[in-house]
Formats: sequence, C-alpha cells, structure tokens
Amino acid sequence: MMSDRSLPAPDRPWLVLFGLMLGVTVTNSFARFAYGLILPAMKTDMGWTYAQAGWLNTANALGYLAGAVVTMVLIGRMPVTRLFNFGLLTTALSLLATGWGTGMEWQSFWRIAAGFFGAMSFSTAGVLTARLFADDVRRSALAIALLFGTGGGMGILLAGAAVPLFLGRYGAEAWPTAWYVIGGLGAACVPWALWSAGKLHHPGTASVASGRLPLRRFLPLTFGYAGFGLGYIVYLTFLSAWMTEQATGPVGIALVWVVLGLAISASPFLWRGVFARFDSGVPLGLVLIGIALGSALPVILPAGPAILISAVIFGLCVFMSPGAVTHFVRRNLPPEQWGAAVSLLTVVFALSQTVGPLGAGLLADRTGNLGDSLIAASLLLLAGAGCAFAQRPINTTT
Repeated sequence: MMSDRSLPAPDRPWLVLFGLMLGVTVTNSFARFAYGLILPAMKTDMGWTYAQAGWLNTANALGYLAGAVVTMVLIGRMPVTRLFNFGLLTTALSLLATGWGTGMEWQSFWRIAAGFFGAMSFSTAGVLTARLFADDVRRSALAIALLFGTGGGMGILLAGAAVPLFLGRYGAEAWPTAWYVIGGLGAACVPWALWSAGKLHHPGTASVASGRLPLRRFLPLTFGYAGFGLGYIVYLTFLSAWMTEQATGPVGIALVWVVLGLAISASPFLWRGVFARFDSGVPLGLVLIGIALGSALPVILPAGPAILISAVIFGLCVFMSPGAVTHFVRRNLPPEQWGAAVSLLTVVFALSQTVGPLGAGLLADRTGNLGDSLIAASLLLLAGAGCAFAQRPINTTT
C-alpha cells in the first residue's frame, strides 16, 4: 500500500493548505468556540445557571469524543479525504441547525452533533497537512502550525468581530440569528476546503499502521495533552461571561476577541522555530505554560489592560497544542502510524475536555465567582506542562 511519504506533493501546496485551514476554521473555531461568544445572550434570555451554560460545551465535547473514537476506528478503513469532507459538510449544517430551536434538548443535540462531525474533519486535517511537505521539516512544521493556529484564529477573529456587536445591537433574544451568521460563515468556507482535500486524495484507504503504536513511550505527551483539554476550554467558554460580569460592553468584548483571533493567527510564526528545533515534549510544555498564564491573568490583575494582555498571551499559545503533538508524531513515528497516533491523541484530548466546561460552571455556581474556575484551569494546564516536559524523543523512524 502506498505510504503518505511516497505520495506526490500537490500543485500550489500553500493554496491547498489555506483550504485546509478554512476547514479548521469551521470545525474548531465556529463549532467549538463561537459558543463562548453567544453564551452570555443565551444564558440571559433563558435564565440558565453557569452549570447549564457549561453543559452545552460539555455536550459539544462529548460529541467530539465520540467523533474522535469513530474516526480512530475508520481512519484505517476509509480514505482520510472522505472523512475530512463528510465531517466538514455535516459540521456546517449542524451550526445552521443550532439556531432553529431554543429548548435545551434541541441545543444539546446539535452541540453534540457539531462536536461529533467536527472531530472527524479536525483530526484528519492534520494528517492531510502532514502530506504537503513530507520531506521538508521546516516547511512541514510551519504548515502544521498554520493549520491549527491561523486556521483557528481566522474563525475567532471573524466571529469575535461580528457576534458581540450584533447581540449588543439587537439584544440577547437575537442569539438564534447569531447562530445563522456563524453557520453561514462556515458554509462559505466549505467549497475551498473540499477543493483542497481533493488535491490530497489518493485511491484506496488510509495507510494502516505497521505494528502497534509505542504508546508507553509517549505517555508523558499524552498526559500533557490531557491537561490541555481539561484547562484551555474554560477560558474560551467563559471569557465573554467573565467580561460581562466585569461590566464590559459589546465593543470591549469584540475588541478582546479580535485581539485573541489576531494573536492566534500570528502564533505559527512565533512557534515554527520551536517546533522545528525540538522532537520532544518541550514545545507542548512551553505552550501550556503560556495558556496557563493567559487564563489566570484576568483574575490576578482584574483592572487595566490585563484582559487584553491575557488575550494576546493565550492566543499566541492555545492553538499550538494540536500543532505541537502533530509535529511530535510526525517526527517520531513512521508515516503509516501518523493517522492512528493523531486519532488516539485526539481521543485523549476529547475525553479530558468533556470535564472542563461543566466542572468550571459547577465551581462558579458554588463559589459565585468565575475567577475561581479560571484559576483552577490554569493549575491544570501547569500540571499538563510538567508532564509534557518529561517527554523525550522516541525516534522510531531512525
């Protein structure tokens, strides 16, 4: 069977990469994180507690977990391109459907669906991107970082610029229309992403892993990635709610999210040298320290420009975690095992992120302070960083 490394590189690889980035915009930024922008309006309009509000992102994470498991099973049996395309199309449809009903059951179903289908496309995007520059370490590291960083940052930037101002103008009861806006933006991204995936298509199924994954040899990285899943989602779920509690208006909320999106988009250029230099867990450990600092800063320094500084630090780091683990897999495992390893790590991440939003909401309801949840998330991220720093190269490819 033809291996990924033996596949010819497509024409115009950077245009192909941009299309894959648009896929991440839909399945990552819109399907997972746009909810944090709409959450305050939904909570106000329907009188939810923080636990109820957090539940909907936990529901999304549960769907993501199920989708990651299904993808891990199918990735050796179906072409990666087909999984990417199917997940992308159904995610865009799920986002549009979210605005059609207001009941908790309806919202839960479509948040689960968006997570399930989004996982199929998101976890295969990294495998497709790894094919673009298989023989060029530095360009491959940059491509993977751009996929997760700039691809995710574009969605945060677009949603952050539009949603808070829209809801500020039309009121909390307009939140269903905000989902139509997000779904429409997602649908607009689909054609280019499908074109890009088609450029990387090859006959037959994805390469099946040769031999068993050396899981024990990258357990520290796996635990570090679990720490990322537990902690990062709290900031992105409750950032707008935190600012609303601090009496920040729609313009201020939009500004912070735009800054966050710009920082995320710029993050690949900060980290590409680090990715190319290390084959160990050091990149993930450094990334997690940055996310922890960004999560805690608004609570430690609640006045002045701290929230903007927090958005910059958090944004420069947060979407580099998937890039860090994808790069580790690419540098330490043979191409035949890339898909299985990335899918396994995605399952671990998905399982851990199911706990974060609901747990943070319960803690905030119990203490009456969202800041306690942000601090708890920061501590979990630091624990994950400690695990990641313990990861050494495993060098199975040499």
